[in-house]
Amino acid sequence: MTAPGLASRLDLVLAPDSRRVIIRPFVPGEDDDLVRARISALVERVVRLDDEETGRLLQQTLLHFGGRHHDLEMTFLHHYDLVRPRIDRHAELSPTARLLVGAYCSQEYAVEAAALCNPSMVPHPDQSGLSAGQLRVAISLRQIGEGHLSSIGFATGVLDPAHGRLDVADRRGPLLAGRRAGTRHRRDLFASGLEEDGWNDKMSAAVLASLPEVFDDEDFDRALSHLPANLLADEEEAVAVDRLRWAASASYAVTFPEEVPLSQRVLWPLTATESNGMEDARFVRFVADDGEVAYHATYTTYDGRHISVRMLSTADLRNFEVTPVRGPAARNKGMALFPRTVGGRHFALCRSDGETIGLSALDRQNRWQQPVPLHVPRLGWELTQVGNCGSPLETEAGWLVLTHGVGPMRRYAIGALLLDLHRPERVIAQLPGVLLAPQDEESEGYVPNVVYSCGGVLHAGTLWLPYGASDTRVGFATVDVGTLLAAMGQ
Repeated sequence: MTAPGLASRLDLVLAPDSRRVIIRPFVPGEDDDLVRARISALVERVVRLDDEETGRLLQQTLLHFGGRHHDLEMTFLHHYDLVRPRIDRHAELSPTARLLVGAYCSQEYAVEAAALCNPSMVPHPDQSGLSAGQLRVAISLRQIGEGHLSSIGFATGVLDPAHGRLDVADRRGPLLAGRRAGTRHRRDLFASGLEEDGWNDKMSAAVLASLPEVFDDEDFDRALSHLPANLLADEEEAVAVDRLRWAASASYAVTFPEEVPLSQRVLWPLTATESNGMEDARFVRFVADDGEVAYHATYTTYDGRHISVRMLSTADLRNFEVTPVRGPAARNKGMALFPRTVGGRHFALCRSDGETIGLSALDRQNRWQQPVPLHVPRLGWELTQVGNCGSPLETEAGWLVLTHGVGPMRRYAIGALLLDLHRPERVIAQLPGVLLAPQDEESEGYVPNVVYSCGGVLHAGTLWLPYGASDTRVGFATVDVGTLLAAMGQ
């Protein structure tokens, strides 16, 4: 049963655009020996070119692709540096030839050639230059390209309640994948991760004992270098050191130049756990107890076999820190953080069993504890499984939680719950019908029969809801909050 007339679709659709491309490394060959042989052969061919031909080829490439990318020469040089360990004749290559080798070791990747879906929406950090009543928003997007590889992209929009409009800024222009940067790690979080992964051995204990409460990558390398020689001589201990390095690499930072607009920034998989995609980021504007504002997003990583949960944190949507999410509640997809603490505690929605919406609290060891069940599949449209559609939204009546349910033929629809403001483990109301279900034109796509959101915004008494339609395109709807609450008996 669909609740009639609650949701009004806007005449706005974001469709995947195959012109939105980033540059990725291209290394010919499959295994390391073949890669070295093919790179060496490529370099030999470049060496045989005269200077005029080398310069001509590079200038042609820069002319053809320069308008499609930020700082193309720096990218070519970076890709050359990636393959340099496999190049025997490095000293014989001129600066121009090195750039040309970097160009041959590069390729374009269309980040949303397959699909664009599963958006979330938060108030933008910049609210300047708006008319009265308007709100600028940042929209995160799941982009899917060749090989079903997901990354995180963005759009910027302005909500205009006076005219019932959402205007999304032009998304055209060269894209830039964020560059990895050093980050600072919290020792307690690092220790929790080692314990959860079963790596709390003597090697881990020795390293943890020599680390400060907050440490950077240099501190970590220094701690490893100070390990006793007898520990490093053992083959098993050498494997333990590799595990520690892998664990530390799970936390990292990504930064973008200030002049690159939000719509041109791409968060791209940078670790082994993310190698097959970063999925369904649920962004939330979080206000701490001291009034400090930050943006957080939980997202799902996939390495081809396993999923895990990571959290993005940023103050400006330009400099991001990535950390693993730990604890029993972080063992499945779909975590969503509350936008503030409740009674001094951090809470999150989750679905740790794969089919039930639960509520989890963060403990003193920064682990998300075993969740309290909030809502199990109960109605016909959600009998397969239920989950959240983003972070709870605060209203005077309670925490408004948008849900998704999976029904017959794996058809996804969106509903709603209401949680007690002070005791969020209490469900005080549920929308008796479906808030949003796929219409005919929304039922066809990359994954048919799906409407799905990772979070909306409340503004001027209206719920502004972005949603993915059949994992192919993004639509938008509005819902009067008062009418919705009345339909829930509030």
